[in-house]
Amino acid sequence: MTQIQSRDVPVIELRHVDKHYGDLHVLKDISLSVGKGEVVVIIGPSGSGKSTLCRTVNRLETIDSGEILIEGVPLPQDGRQLAALRSRIGMVFQSFNLFSHMTVLDNMILAPTGVLKLNRKAAKDEAMALLDRVGVADQAHKLPAQLSGGQQQRAAIARALAMHPRAMLFDEPTSALDPEMIGEVLNVMTELAADGMTMLIVTHEMNFARRVASRVIFMDGGSIVEENTPEAFFTQPRSQRALDFLQSIRN
Repeated sequence: MTQIQSRDVPVIELRHVDKHYGDLHVLKDISLSVGKGEVVVIIGPSGSGKSTLCRTVNRLETIDSGEILIEGVPLPQDGRQLAALRSRIGMVFQSFNLFSHMTVLDNMILAPTGVLKLNRKAAKDEAMALLDRVGVADQAHKLPAQLSGGQQQRAAIARALAMHPRAMLFDEPTSALDPEMIGEVLNVMTELAADGMTMLIVTHEMNFARRVASRVIFMDGGSIVEENTPEAFFTQPRSQRALDFLQSIRN
């Protein structure tokens, strides 16, 4: 599959995407692009379609109409081409999704050896370097249940990075964590942003969004209501719905 290297081609692009759950219209004519090195943060009230949007990017959720492209290549429906495109986009979920019967290290090397065809030694060496990068190298030989929630989520981020993704998707990565663990995960994400990782992040962490985002997308009722720089959005939102949302958070 041809890889498009131009910086002018978005890493992730959604064009007029619609999705229904039965009679519920959860994504309404969504058009969005994420350029190389951008950190796009999606915020909005619960049920606004944020997580659904994030999950459509690698076809964990199918769409009814529209088009999704990864580095200029339309996302296939299924099969090997879909798997190949998915491997370019790392994803970190709310609930960690580590295999409970495998050690953290074995979780780390499963995809690099199986998909990227790295030999086990190379995969282990890189896995340990990534675990060290996120601060959990000392947990490598433990099962996920032996780790705190924050440690599991940092291991999940490292596992996604092991596939050398072009971009990372984060779907509410701190929502299942105790308050004292949220900061350690956000710190890792902040470092990724500083290193130039392309990221699409769904989060309720407003201070993080204001500090790290290149752009903030505000969703409500399945639509993108507003899109702006963090400073402009948080100080002078253009829509009444965004203003109401920010006031509800402050209150």
